[in-house]
Amino acid sequence: MYTEVILVDQEDQEIGAMEKLEAHRQGLLHRAFSVFILNKEGEMLLHQRASQKYHSPDLWTNACCSHPAPGETTLDAAKRRLQEEMGFSCELTEIDSFVYRVQFENGLIEHEYDHLFLGFYSGEIKNNPQEVRGYKFLTLSEIDRLLDENEEAFSFWFRIAYPQIKEYLSDKT
Repeated sequence: MYTEVILVDQEDQEIGAMEKLEAHRQGLLHRAFSVFILNKEGEMLLHQRASQKYHSPDLWTNACCSHPAPGETTLDAAKRRLQEEMGFSCELTEIDSFVYRVQFENGLIEHEYDHLFLGFYSGEIKNNPQEVRGYKFLTLSEIDRLLDENEEAFSFWFRIAYPQIKEYLSDKT
């Protein structure tokens, strides 16, 4: 499938577009997003990436993550992918962003300007098995314990974004 990502500079200003896999081969900075969902009990939705994903297969991560397409707002893309991956929609609020770069064993490079979105949802989930191997809601203390025990079981970007989400949530209580 041919999908383009939005290439950006360090200030998240759009500078072009490129086919997604090629951007990951070259390690060019591009716009991305990560969606975090909490239920009414304050538990966070995590999903295990599908085994056939081209990087980070089978790792646990936030509710969904992806890239906006050229001409699509990051918020619209986040809502679209949440529906496509997890089968539900909810209001999302952008709360933070960060830039990261990591090279994977297969040679691909994630170099992303990642926008963090937070939403609240407690209804039915109909995950897409092409994207999501499994999912669960966990308390923040359970996630902390799992990260302490084996952070390698989690996606690289989750390990960066999760503390930012926790800080945001602690400031709101």
